[in-house]
Amino acid sequence: MAKAQRRGEKKQAEYGSDIVVDLMKAFDIEYAAFNPGASFRGIHDSIVNYGGNYRPETIFCFHEEISVALAHGYAKAKGKPMIAITHNIVGLQHATMAIFNAWCDRVPIIVLGGTGPMDTTRRRPWIDWIHTALVQGNQVRDYVKWDDQPYTIEGIPESFIRGYRMATTEPTAPVYICYDAGLQEDQIKGEIEVPDVTRFSPPAPFQANPEALRRAVKLRVEAESPLIIADFLGRNPESVASLVEFAELLAIPVLDKGNRHNFPNTHPLDVSGGAGELLKKADVILALDVQDLYGAMTTVNRTTRVIEYVTNLSVKVIHISLNEMLAHSWSTDYQALQPTDVPICADTSLALPELTKLCREMMGSDGKKRAQVEVRLSETKGIHDRLRSKWMEDARVTTTQKDISTACLAYGLWEVIKNEDWVLVNGNSNGWARRLWDWTKPNQYLGRSGGAGLGYGMGASIGAALAHLGSGKICVDIQADGDLLMTSSALWTAAKHKIPLLIVMHNNQSFYNSEEHGVQIAKFRKRPMETAGIGTHVDGPPVSFSKMAESYGVYGEGPIRRPEELIPALQRALKVVKEKQLPALVDVISESR
Repeated sequence: MAKAQRRGEKKQAEYGSDIVVDLMKAFDIEYAAFNPGASFRGIHDSIVNYGGNYRPETIFCFHEEISVALAHGYAKAKGKPMIAITHNIVGLQHATMAIFNAWCDRVPIIVLGGTGPMDTTRRRPWIDWIHTALVQGNQVRDYVKWDDQPYTIEGIPESFIRGYRMATTEPTAPVYICYDAGLQEDQIKGEIEVPDVTRFSPPAPFQANPEALRRAVKLRVEAESPLIIADFLGRNPESVASLVEFAELLAIPVLDKGNRHNFPNTHPLDVSGGAGELLKKADVILALDVQDLYGAMTTVNRTTRVIEYVTNLSVKVIHISLNEMLAHSWSTDYQALQPTDVPICADTSLALPELTKLCREMMGSDGKKRAQVEVRLSETKGIHDRLRSKWMEDARVTTTQKDISTACLAYGLWEVIKNEDWVLVNGNSNGWARRLWDWTKPNQYLGRSGGAGLGYGMGASIGAALAHLGSGKICVDIQADGDLLMTSSALWTAAKHKIPLLIVMHNNQSFYNSEEHGVQIAKFRKRPMETAGIGTHVDGPPVSFSKMAESYGVYGEGPIRRPEELIPALQRALKVVKEKQLPALVDVISESR
């Protein structure tokens, strides 16, 4: 990677865009991803010529959705933002899906934009007019945490610093800052100081209300059949250990909803994927950073859309989250309203250790409670062990079949990477990766896209691999075929910047979610189900993802169709990633579910 300017080198800013780069350096921004555009040519020049293309370094993308998705994956892996830059109106419009994904996923991204001069006398004919908005932030205001458009060079520092602080304060989310092209290119008159940014750090996270915590503890300790549901808790890696400690104290089964890696799947209290009966008999549920609490407690018939509770309606619910601190009206990503007995607005990274302390004090040396905990631990461990054994046996059986199932795909990939220091940056092979692999470390799995918008996977995977560059970790992307077809040029970005990434195609040759819906509605209407593939199957002609990869400069292999071919192909690709430090793609034709 380029290092044209050494750390500590300082030049004198001459133009407005130089100040923007000074601010990026002040916050130690490593990368700026963008598809080049004239509206931010000033910032582009400043990054390369004034900043030496080092902190930040440019990451060249062919589409703004890739740029933002790349920053999305980076932030989840690194725990800090990077920059994505969009070209005035049209570039921002391209980026909107990716920004919405990051908004729903509560991920901090700094999205910068350029616009034609607001001073109409400085606009070029036609292009500067149709690509200038009043104001551009309106385009994304409903799904960013904050947006701004400074009107003077002197206003740039405060705007950028406030944006960074807003993005990184919990609950985190994207922000958008737009720079007038004239402002970027104007010469600085006088001296503009970039202040000490450490004096503008995000505020410390806040603790839960003490009385609410005591009520929660009383319910927990007295519960006969408690259950924990965790969802976004793992955004703070330290919280995973806190959850393990708390769950072990009372032997409480844990259901990991999977928007982050919240709880080790090897732990005997993990019941994810098999908590149906436990949900039904639970008398107290502790929900931790669950964005869709109502959805976690209900099930829906996908054909008739009839919703039923899977929990007892009398169950007591405690919910610790920051959900109420960030809600806009445009999108109902805040989900349905679920009755809650003890709602607590707090950062779980602080609330959980305090909850553990209070529980320990309340239990004291109560022998009866200790005995109850031991019984519950034994029962839960039995459920956990039976689930894991069954899943592994089911997966082994599929390796002898004719076609590659999703279980076979996850099983074969695990055999190849299980002795590596791996991170699953995207995908999960329909949940089989969590069932079969050993997820033991925080951030070993980075979760889903947030907004379920296609096009996320490849860009986010590159961003995560970029964050882990030089760490020795093997970044794995189980890549959906339809998702990659939306943003396939991201492969060129991976090749261009020499990003070591193992890409394993889950190629079911269909937009299968839509195909399933087609089957369901045809069945309900008593119409032919065989036609569900029309308009959803990606065949006739099929896409050659290995050739696609090679055309972009990425090692490609496949299509792999038989189980016995899978592991050797994955081993060859892994060798490319490890030894050459380059991206490699294996196209695996697999069953849909």
